[in-house]
Amino acid sequence: MLKQRHVPIRTCVACRETDEKRDLLRIVRLQDGTTAYDSKGKMSGRGAYICASVKCIAVAKKQKKLERSLKVAAIPEELFAALTERAAEAPDVNAATPVSDPTA
Repeated sequence: MLKQRHVPIRTCVACRETDEKRDLLRIVRLQDGTTAYDSKGKMSGRGAYICASVKCIAVAKKQKKLERSLKVAAIPEELFAALTERAAEAPDVNAATPVSDPTA
């Protein structure tokens, strides 16, 4: 019998839903106070997680959720653009899969 591997769980700063760490996007505040997207999830610094959905990114931007979580004054517009682009590439695991119509 194989031992079940521990799967780290994180919470999205925008919608507050929990998910596996690998399914969320990580934004990190570096030592010099700048923020960056951490694609590997291994950079040192204070991290915050957000769902890979355009909706959650928009909520986080509008309500300044990332700024509050990372304790920074502002998040660069380029970072939000990169997150939105990354979310558009990622398959939406929460979306319902379309079912073919048997009557068609």
